[in-house]
Amino acid sequence: MASQQDALVPGSGYFFQKLFGLFRQSNFSGEEAVIDKLSMSFSKRGHVVDYFFKSSEKCNSHFLWKMIAFFTGFYSFRSNIQLQRVINQFKPDIINIHNLYPFISPSILRICKKNNIPIVMTVHNYRLICPTGLFMRNHRPCELCLVKKHEWNCIWHNCERSLPKSIGYALRNMFARKRRMYLDNVDYFACLTNFQREKIIAAGFNPKKVLVIPNFINISRIPDFTPGAYVAYSGRLSEEKGVDLILKVARKHPEIHFKFAGNLRDKALLANGIPSNCEFLGYLSGNKLEAFYNNASFFVMASKWYEGFPMTILEAAGYGKCTVAPSHGGFIEIIGKGDKEIGRLFRPMDVIDLENQITNLWNNPDYLVVLNKRAFEKVRTEYSTDNIYDKYIKVFTSLTKL
Repeated sequence: MASQQDALVPGSGYFFQKLFGLFRQSNFSGEEAVIDKLSMSFSKRGHVVDYFFKSSEKCNSHFLWKMIAFFTGFYSFRSNIQLQRVINQFKPDIINIHNLYPFISPSILRICKKNNIPIVMTVHNYRLICPTGLFMRNHRPCELCLVKKHEWNCIWHNCERSLPKSIGYALRNMFARKRRMYLDNVDYFACLTNFQREKIIAAGFNPKKVLVIPNFINISRIPDFTPGAYVAYSGRLSEEKGVDLILKVARKHPEIHFKFAGNLRDKALLANGIPSNCEFLGYLSGNKLEAFYNNASFFVMASKWYEGFPMTILEAAGYGKCTVAPSHGGFIEIIGKGDKEIGRLFRPMDVIDLENQITNLWNNPDYLVVLNKRAFEKVRTEYSTDNIYDKYIKVFTSLTKL
Protein backbone atom coordinates (compact mmCIF):
# COMPACT_ATOMS: atom_id res chain seq x y z
CA MET A 1 0.00 0.00 0.00
CA ALA A 2 1.21 3.48 -0.82
CA SER A 3 -0.47 6.36 0.93
CA GLN A 4 0.09 9.99 0.08
CA GLN A 5 -1.71 13.00 1.54
CA ASP A 6 -1.78 16.35 -0.18
CA ALA A 7 -2.83 18.79 2.55
CA LEU A 8 -3.10 21.99 0.53
CA VAL A 9 -6.00 23.26 2.60
CA PRO A 10 -6.22 21.52 5.99
CA GLY A 11 -9.75 20.65 6.96
CA SER A 12 -11.23 21.33 3.52
CA GLY A 13 -14.04 18.74 3.61
CA TYR A 14 -13.69 16.63 0.55
CA PHE A 15 -11.79 13.45 -0.05
CA PHE A 16 -10.84 11.82 -3.31
CA GLN A 17 -9.86 8.20 -2.81
CA LYS A 18 -7.71 6.39 -5.33
CA LEU A 19 -8.36 2.66 -5.07
CA PHE A 20 -7.04 0.54 -7.86
CA GLY A 21 -4.94 -2.45 -8.78
CA LEU A 22 -3.62 -1.93 -12.28
CA PHE A 23 -0.49 -3.21 -13.95
CA ARG A 24 2.13 -0.49 -13.65
CA GLN A 25 4.72 -0.93 -16.32
CA SER A 26 7.01 1.60 -17.99
CA ASN A 27 4.16 4.00 -18.69
CA PHE A 28 0.75 4.99 -17.38
CA SER A 29 -2.41 3.46 -18.76
CA GLY A 30 -5.26 5.73 -19.79
CA GLU A 31 -7.09 4.88 -16.56
CA GLU A 32 -4.16 5.81 -14.37
CA ALA A 33 -3.71 9.09 -16.26
CA VAL A 34 -7.37 9.99 -15.67
CA ILE A 35 -7.08 9.22 -11.96
CA ASP A 36 -4.02 11.42 -11.57
CA LYS A 37 -5.59 14.29 -13.51
CA LEU A 38 -8.78 14.08 -11.47
CA SER A 39 -6.82 14.03 -8.23
CA MET A 40 -4.78 17.05 -9.33
CA SER A 41 -7.97 18.87 -10.31
CA PHE A 42 -9.37 18.50 -6.79
CA SER A 43 -6.09 19.36 -5.08
CA LYS A 44 -5.71 22.57 -7.08
CA ARG A 45 -9.18 23.64 -5.99
CA GLY A 46 -8.32 23.33 -2.32
CA HIS A 47 -9.54 19.85 -1.44
CA VAL A 48 -7.38 17.53 0.61
CA VAL A 49 -6.61 14.40 -1.40
CA ASP A 50 -5.30 11.06 -0.16
CA TYR A 51 -4.64 7.76 -1.94
CA PHE A 52 -5.01 4.08 -1.24
CA PHE A 53 -2.96 2.41 -3.95
CA LYS A 54 -1.81 -1.12 -4.69
CA SER A 55 0.08 -2.21 -7.78
CA SER A 56 -0.61 -5.55 -9.42
CA GLU A 57 2.74 -5.61 -11.20
CA LYS A 58 3.87 -8.52 -9.00
CA CYS A 59 1.19 -10.72 -10.56
CA ASN A 60 3.45 -11.08 -13.59
CA SER A 61 6.51 -12.14 -11.63
CA HIS A 62 5.70 -15.15 -9.45
CA PHE A 63 3.10 -17.89 -9.13
CA LEU A 64 2.67 -17.11 -5.41
CA TRP A 65 1.52 -13.57 -6.20
CA LYS A 66 -0.94 -14.92 -8.74
CA MET A 67 -2.44 -17.15 -6.04
CA ILE A 68 -2.62 -14.23 -3.61
CA ALA A 69 -4.34 -12.15 -6.31
CA PHE A 70 -6.88 -14.95 -6.83
CA PHE A 71 -7.96 -14.99 -3.17
CA THR A 72 -7.80 -11.23 -2.55
CA GLY A 73 -10.05 -10.74 -5.56
CA PHE A 74 -12.79 -12.20 -3.36
CA TYR A 75 -11.89 -10.82 0.06
CA SER A 76 -8.82 -9.04 1.39
CA PHE A 77 -8.38 -8.96 5.17
CA ARG A 78 -5.15 -7.00 4.74
CA SER A 79 -6.76 -4.27 2.63
CA ASN A 80 -9.66 -3.98 5.05
CA ILE A 81 -7.28 -3.44 7.98
CA GLN A 82 -5.09 -1.02 6.05
CA LEU A 83 -8.02 1.01 4.77
CA GLN A 84 -9.54 1.23 8.24
CA ARG A 85 -6.27 2.71 9.49
CA VAL A 86 -6.30 5.27 6.68
CA ILE A 87 -9.92 6.17 7.49
CA ASN A 88 -9.15 6.55 11.20
CA GLN A 89 -6.23 8.83 10.47
CA PHE A 90 -7.57 10.85 7.54
CA LYS A 91 -11.30 10.89 8.34
CA PRO A 92 -12.52 11.30 4.75
CA ASP A 93 -15.83 12.87 3.81
CA ILE A 94 -16.24 10.83 0.65
CA ILE A 95 -14.49 8.04 -1.25
CA ASN A 96 -14.10 7.82 -5.01
CA ILE A 97 -13.26 4.30 -6.21
CA HIS A 98 -11.68 3.44 -9.54
CA ASN A 99 -10.47 -0.16 -9.52
CA LEU A 100 -10.46 -2.75 -6.74
CA TYR A 101 -8.83 -5.75 -8.42
CA PRO A 102 -6.86 -7.78 -7.71
CA PHE A 103 -5.29 -6.85 -4.35
CA ILE A 104 -7.85 -4.47 -2.78
CA SER A 105 -11.11 -6.35 -3.45
CA PRO A 106 -14.77 -5.27 -3.17
CA SER A 107 -14.70 -6.30 0.51
CA ILE A 108 -13.46 -2.80 1.38
CA LEU A 109 -16.83 -1.38 0.28
CA ARG A 110 -18.41 -2.64 3.49
CA ILE A 111 -15.60 -1.07 5.52
CA CYS A 112 -16.47 2.26 3.93
CA LYS A 113 -20.15 1.82 4.67
CA LYS A 114 -19.44 0.67 8.22
CA ASN A 115 -17.77 4.04 8.71
CA ASN A 116 -20.73 5.88 7.10
CA ILE A 117 -18.60 7.23 4.24
CA PRO A 118 -20.41 7.80 0.90
CA ILE A 119 -18.93 6.01 -2.13
CA VAL A 120 -18.84 7.19 -5.74
CA MET A 121 -17.38 4.66 -8.16
CA THR A 122 -15.93 5.83 -11.47
CA VAL A 123 -16.61 3.05 -13.98
CA HIS A 124 -13.75 2.91 -16.48
CA ASN A 125 -14.69 -0.36 -18.17
CA TYR A 126 -17.32 -3.13 -18.09
CA ARG A 127 -15.92 -5.19 -15.20
CA LEU A 128 -19.11 -4.82 -13.15
CA ILE A 129 -20.81 -6.99 -15.79
CA CYS A 130 -18.06 -8.77 -17.73
CA PRO A 131 -15.33 -10.67 -15.83
CA THR A 132 -12.64 -9.50 -18.25
CA GLY A 133 -13.95 -5.93 -18.17
CA LEU A 134 -13.83 -5.65 -21.95
CA PHE A 135 -17.09 -7.06 -23.35
CA MET A 136 -14.84 -8.85 -25.81
CA ARG A 137 -14.09 -12.43 -26.87
CA ASN A 138 -11.73 -13.52 -29.62
CA HIS A 139 -11.13 -9.87 -30.49
CA ARG A 140 -14.83 -9.27 -31.08
CA PRO A 141 -17.52 -7.58 -28.93
CA CYS A 142 -19.31 -10.07 -26.67
CA GLU A 143 -22.18 -9.40 -24.26
CA LEU A 144 -23.07 -12.96 -23.24
CA CYS A 145 -22.49 -12.30 -19.53
CA LEU A 146 -24.96 -9.41 -19.72
CA VAL A 147 -27.57 -11.23 -21.82
CA LYS A 148 -27.49 -14.44 -19.76
CA LYS A 149 -26.93 -12.66 -16.42
CA HIS A 150 -24.14 -14.94 -15.26
CA GLU A 151 -20.38 -15.25 -15.54
CA TRP A 152 -19.99 -18.90 -16.61
CA ASN A 153 -19.51 -17.78 -20.20
CA CYS A 154 -16.07 -16.49 -19.27
CA ILE A 155 -15.09 -20.02 -18.24
CA TRP A 156 -16.94 -21.84 -21.01
CA HIS A 157 -15.32 -19.73 -23.73
CA ASN A 158 -12.04 -19.26 -21.85
CA CYS A 159 -12.17 -15.53 -22.54
CA GLU A 160 -8.75 -14.86 -20.99
CA ARG A 161 -7.13 -17.63 -23.09
CA SER A 162 -5.94 -19.10 -19.81
CA LEU A 163 -8.42 -21.38 -18.07
CA PRO A 164 -7.16 -20.68 -14.51
CA LYS A 165 -7.35 -16.96 -15.17
CA SER A 166 -10.80 -17.18 -16.77
CA ILE A 167 -12.07 -19.22 -13.80
CA GLY A 168 -10.62 -16.74 -11.32
CA TYR A 169 -12.11 -13.72 -13.07
CA ALA A 170 -15.53 -15.35 -13.40
CA LEU A 171 -15.69 -16.54 -9.78
CA ARG A 172 -14.66 -13.23 -8.25
CA ASN A 173 -17.27 -11.38 -10.33
CA MET A 174 -19.91 -13.91 -9.37
CA PHE A 175 -18.99 -13.64 -5.69
CA ALA A 176 -19.31 -9.84 -5.74
CA ARG A 177 -22.63 -10.02 -7.61
CA LYS A 178 -24.16 -12.68 -5.38
CA ARG A 179 -23.10 -10.79 -2.25
CA ARG A 180 -24.44 -7.53 -3.73
CA MET A 181 -21.20 -5.81 -2.78
CA TYR A 182 -21.60 -3.06 -5.36
CA LEU A 183 -25.38 -2.80 -5.39
CA ASP A 184 -25.71 -2.38 -1.61
CA ASN A 185 -22.66 -0.24 -0.87
CA VAL A 186 -21.93 2.16 -3.74
CA ASP A 187 -24.01 5.35 -3.66
CA TYR A 188 -23.37 6.44 -7.26
CA PHE A 189 -21.76 4.89 -10.32
CA ALA A 190 -20.13 7.48 -12.62
CA CYS A 191 -20.01 5.99 -16.13
CA LEU A 192 -17.93 7.58 -18.86
CA THR A 193 -20.57 7.41 -21.62
CA ASN A 194 -24.31 6.94 -22.03
CA PHE A 195 -23.59 3.65 -23.80
CA GLN A 196 -21.83 2.38 -20.71
CA ARG A 197 -24.64 3.65 -18.47
CA GLU A 198 -27.24 1.76 -20.50
CA LYS A 199 -25.29 -1.49 -20.17
CA ILE A 200 -24.92 -1.07 -16.40
CA ILE A 201 -28.65 -0.44 -16.01
CA ALA A 202 -29.47 -3.44 -18.22
CA ALA A 203 -27.44 -5.54 -15.80
CA GLY A 204 -29.79 -4.62 -12.96
CA PHE A 205 -28.24 -1.51 -11.42
CA ASN A 206 -30.56 1.23 -10.14
CA PRO A 207 -30.89 3.88 -12.91
CA LYS A 208 -31.09 6.62 -10.26
CA LYS A 209 -27.63 5.67 -9.07
CA VAL A 210 -25.97 5.50 -12.48
CA LEU A 211 -24.65 8.82 -13.80
CA VAL A 212 -22.54 9.90 -16.77
CA ILE A 213 -19.37 11.86 -16.04
CA PRO A 214 -16.95 11.62 -18.98
CA ASN A 215 -13.18 11.92 -19.06
CA PHE A 216 -11.71 15.38 -19.41
CA ILE A 217 -8.66 17.35 -20.47
CA ASN A 218 -7.14 20.70 -19.57
CA ILE A 219 -6.52 22.95 -22.58
CA SER A 220 -4.34 26.03 -22.24
CA ARG A 221 -3.55 26.88 -25.85
CA ILE A 222 -5.13 27.50 -29.26
CA PRO A 223 -3.66 24.91 -31.65
CA ASP A 224 -2.82 25.03 -35.33
CA PHE A 225 -5.64 23.28 -37.20
CA THR A 226 -3.66 22.84 -40.40
CA PRO A 227 -3.36 19.15 -41.43
CA GLY A 228 0.04 17.66 -40.70
CA ALA A 229 2.26 15.15 -42.46
CA TYR A 230 0.90 11.79 -41.31
CA VAL A 231 -2.03 9.80 -39.93
CA ALA A 232 -1.41 9.06 -36.26
CA TYR A 233 -2.25 6.32 -33.79
CA SER A 234 -1.57 6.50 -30.05
CA GLY A 235 -2.09 3.64 -27.60
CA ARG A 236 -0.98 0.10 -26.98
CA LEU A 237 -0.18 -1.81 -30.13
CA SER A 238 -2.42 -4.87 -29.89
CA GLU A 239 -5.01 -6.66 -31.99
CA GLU A 240 -8.05 -5.66 -29.92
CA LYS A 241 -7.08 -2.06 -30.66
CA GLY A 242 -7.46 -2.78 -34.37
CA VAL A 243 -3.87 -1.92 -35.22
CA ASP A 244 -3.87 -4.78 -37.74
CA LEU A 245 -6.72 -3.05 -39.60
CA ILE A 246 -4.79 0.21 -39.78
CA LEU A 247 -1.76 -1.64 -41.15
CA LYS A 248 -3.90 -3.22 -43.87
CA VAL A 249 -5.02 0.23 -44.97
CA ALA A 250 -1.44 1.51 -44.85
CA ARG A 251 -0.22 -1.30 -47.14
CA LYS A 252 -2.81 -0.29 -49.74
CA HIS A 253 -1.87 3.40 -49.64
CA PRO A 254 1.89 3.95 -49.72
CA GLU A 255 1.25 7.63 -50.48
CA ILE A 256 -0.04 8.14 -46.90
CA HIS A 257 2.44 8.13 -44.06
CA PHE A 258 1.39 6.52 -40.74
CA LYS A 259 3.02 6.93 -37.32
CA PHE A 260 2.30 4.77 -34.28
CA ALA A 261 3.05 5.81 -30.69
CA GLY A 262 2.84 3.17 -27.96
CA ASN A 263 4.32 -0.05 -26.69
CA LEU A 264 4.07 -3.16 -28.85
CA ARG A 265 1.97 -5.81 -27.06
CA ASP A 266 1.34 -8.27 -29.92
CA LYS A 267 4.45 -9.04 -31.98
CA ALA A 268 2.25 -11.03 -34.36
CA LEU A 269 1.03 -7.69 -35.73
CA LEU A 270 4.38 -7.28 -37.45
CA ALA A 271 4.65 -10.88 -38.70
CA ASN A 272 4.35 -9.66 -42.30
CA GLY A 273 6.89 -6.91 -41.78
CA ILE A 274 6.50 -3.17 -41.35
CA PRO A 275 5.08 -1.30 -44.37
CA SER A 276 7.53 1.26 -45.76
CA ASN A 277 5.09 4.09 -45.05
CA CYS A 278 4.68 3.16 -41.37
CA GLU A 279 6.84 4.29 -38.47
CA PHE A 280 6.70 2.80 -34.96
CA LEU A 281 7.94 5.30 -32.39
CA GLY A 282 7.45 3.35 -29.17
CA TYR A 283 6.27 4.98 -25.97
CA LEU A 284 6.45 8.78 -26.14
CA SER A 285 6.27 11.44 -23.46
CA GLY A 286 7.07 15.09 -22.91
CA ASN A 287 8.23 17.13 -25.89
CA LYS A 288 8.32 14.09 -28.19
CA LEU A 289 4.67 13.30 -27.51
CA GLU A 290 3.70 16.94 -27.98
CA ALA A 291 5.48 17.05 -31.33
CA PHE A 292 3.79 13.79 -32.34
CA TYR A 293 0.34 15.33 -31.77
CA ASN A 294 1.20 18.71 -33.29
CA ASN A 295 2.57 17.32 -36.55
CA ALA A 296 -0.22 14.80 -37.20
CA SER A 297 -2.90 15.33 -39.82
CA PHE A 298 -5.56 13.43 -37.85
CA PHE A 299 -5.80 10.38 -35.58
CA VAL A 300 -7.29 6.96 -36.14
CA MET A 301 -8.64 4.41 -33.66
CA ALA A 302 -9.86 1.07 -35.02
CA SER A 303 -10.71 -0.66 -31.73
CA LYS A 304 -12.50 -3.98 -32.06
CA TRP A 305 -13.92 -3.66 -28.56
CA TYR A 306 -16.23 -0.96 -27.22
CA GLU A 307 -13.58 0.88 -25.16
CA GLY A 308 -14.59 3.15 -22.29
CA PHE A 309 -13.70 6.73 -23.14
CA PRO A 310 -10.31 6.81 -24.90
CA MET A 311 -8.16 9.70 -23.72
CA THR A 312 -6.44 9.73 -27.11
CA ILE A 313 -9.53 11.31 -28.69
CA LEU A 314 -9.51 14.14 -26.14
CA GLU A 315 -5.75 14.63 -26.32
CA ALA A 316 -5.80 14.72 -30.13
CA ALA A 317 -8.67 17.23 -30.11
CA GLY A 318 -6.75 19.36 -27.63
CA TYR A 319 -4.06 19.66 -30.29
CA GLY A 320 -6.68 20.45 -32.95
CA LYS A 321 -6.81 16.98 -34.49
CA CYS A 322 -9.95 14.96 -35.17
CA THR A 323 -10.25 11.16 -34.95
CA VAL A 324 -11.52 8.36 -37.18
CA ALA A 325 -13.17 5.75 -34.95
CA PRO A 326 -15.50 2.70 -35.14
CA SER A 327 -19.26 3.23 -34.93
CA HIS A 328 -19.86 1.20 -31.79
CA GLY A 329 -19.76 1.65 -28.02
CA GLY A 330 -19.21 5.16 -26.73
CA PHE A 331 -17.43 6.25 -29.92
CA ILE A 332 -20.75 7.14 -31.52
CA GLU A 333 -21.68 9.75 -28.91
CA ILE A 334 -18.12 11.08 -28.58
CA ILE A 335 -17.49 11.55 -32.31
CA GLY A 336 -21.09 12.50 -33.16
CA LYS A 337 -22.75 12.64 -36.57
CA GLY A 338 -23.77 15.12 -39.24
CA ASP A 339 -22.95 18.79 -38.77
CA LYS A 340 -21.83 18.09 -35.18
CA GLU A 341 -19.34 15.34 -35.94
CA ILE A 342 -15.81 15.89 -34.64
CA GLY A 343 -14.31 13.10 -36.73
CA ARG A 344 -15.47 10.23 -38.87
CA LEU A 345 -17.05 6.88 -37.96
CA PHE A 346 -16.50 3.62 -39.85
CA ARG A 347 -18.24 0.27 -39.62
CA PRO A 348 -16.45 -1.75 -36.91
CA MET A 349 -13.82 -4.17 -38.26
CA ASP A 350 -14.63 -3.15 -41.85
CA VAL A 351 -11.25 -2.49 -43.47
CA ILE A 352 -12.81 -1.09 -46.65
CA ASP A 353 -14.90 1.45 -44.77
CA LEU A 354 -11.91 2.36 -42.59
CA GLU A 355 -9.88 2.87 -45.74
CA ASN A 356 -12.59 5.10 -47.21
CA GLN A 357 -12.77 7.33 -44.14
CA ILE A 358 -8.99 7.70 -43.89
CA THR A 359 -8.46 8.44 -47.59
CA ASN A 360 -11.42 10.84 -47.76
CA LEU A 361 -10.03 12.92 -44.92
CA TRP A 362 -6.48 12.76 -46.27
CA ASN A 363 -7.65 13.99 -49.68
CA ASN A 364 -9.98 16.71 -48.34
CA PRO A 365 -7.80 19.05 -46.27
CA ASP A 366 -10.41 21.83 -46.20
CA TYR A 367 -13.03 19.63 -44.55
CA LEU A 368 -10.37 18.16 -42.30
CA VAL A 369 -9.69 21.64 -40.94
CA VAL A 370 -13.42 22.01 -40.21
CA LEU A 371 -13.43 18.73 -38.25
CA ASN A 372 -10.24 19.65 -36.42
CA LYS A 373 -11.79 22.93 -35.27
CA ARG A 374 -15.00 21.20 -34.19
CA ALA A 375 -13.04 18.60 -32.23
CA PHE A 376 -11.11 21.29 -30.37
CA GLU A 377 -14.22 23.33 -29.58
CA LYS A 378 -16.17 20.34 -28.26
CA VAL A 379 -13.33 19.29 -25.99
CA ARG A 380 -12.79 22.85 -24.81
CA THR A 381 -16.44 23.26 -23.79
CA GLU A 382 -17.92 19.83 -22.98
CA TYR A 383 -14.85 17.96 -21.72
CA SER A 384 -12.96 20.70 -19.93
CA THR A 385 -11.48 20.21 -16.47
CA ASP A 386 -13.81 22.81 -14.98
CA ASN A 387 -16.91 21.22 -16.48
CA ILE A 388 -16.13 17.72 -15.23
CA TYR A 389 -15.01 19.00 -11.82
CA ASP A 390 -18.41 20.69 -11.47
CA LYS A 391 -20.17 17.41 -12.24
CA TYR A 392 -18.20 15.51 -9.61
CA ILE A 393 -18.53 18.18 -6.96
CA LYS A 394 -22.29 18.31 -7.47
CA VAL A 395 -22.51 14.58 -6.76
CA PHE A 396 -20.10 14.74 -3.84
CA THR A 397 -21.96 17.67 -2.27
CA SER A 398 -25.32 15.90 -2.51
CA LEU A 399 -23.90 12.93 -0.63
CA THR A 400 -22.06 14.82 2.09
CA LYS A 401 -25.18 16.83 2.89
CA LEU A 402 -27.27 13.71 3.57
